[in-house]
Amino acid sequence: MLNRYDRPPPMAGEAEVKFLDGDFRIVRPGAFVRCAVTGVPIPLEELKYWSVDFQEAYSSPEAVLRRLNPQQAK
Repeated sequence: MLNRYDRPPPMAGEAEVKFLDGDFRIVRPGAFVRCAVTGVPIPLEELKYWSVDFQEAYSSPEAVLRRLNPQQAK
């Protein structure tokens, strides 16, 4: 039995996530997802930006803008 100070080891590898409005559901456990624009790994506990329509994660607001406005990113 685990007490409150014992934590299970973190999940390694990339997670598979279903992005919902205002939340997400983990389909396959893992430690991170990748930004669809930059390819940077994003730890799940730091995931803040995603698209429900594209089912993609983004590392920053700038990455979202680059995805939505590719002509302005140049």
